[in-house]
Amino acid sequence: MTEGYFVTPRDVGQIEMLPGIHRRTMGMTDEVMLCEFFLQREALVPPHSHMNDQVGYVVYGSVEMTIGDTLRVLQPGDSYAIPGGVLHGARAVLDSLVIDVFSPPRDDYRTEAR
Repeated sequence: MTEGYFVTPRDVGQIEMLPGIHRRTMGMTDEVMLCEFFLQREALVPPHSHMNDQVGYVVYGSVEMTIGDTLRVLQPGDSYAIPGGVLHGARAVLDSLVIDVFSPPRDDYRTEAR
């Protein structure tokens, strides 16, 4: 748990959500949440949807992402936007670091930061 306006990786640990998928919930307000995801090569995020809008950015690695009916292989510097309620999933082609922003914050990810 953190205090104030700043969050460092030392403040919050990683949670292994699924095999090979590690999440760190970083900064958060009442309206928006920032999460860091480390995906090990070949890790799978199964197709799912949630009511939260999600916008993300690939820092390094390569991620094959499906949003709705569209499949795209993302590289470092690529970003994506997923409106709430849209089915999406991913596969890590390489070890990858992805930053995601959720609005409103996901209640199931609130445990690590505030």
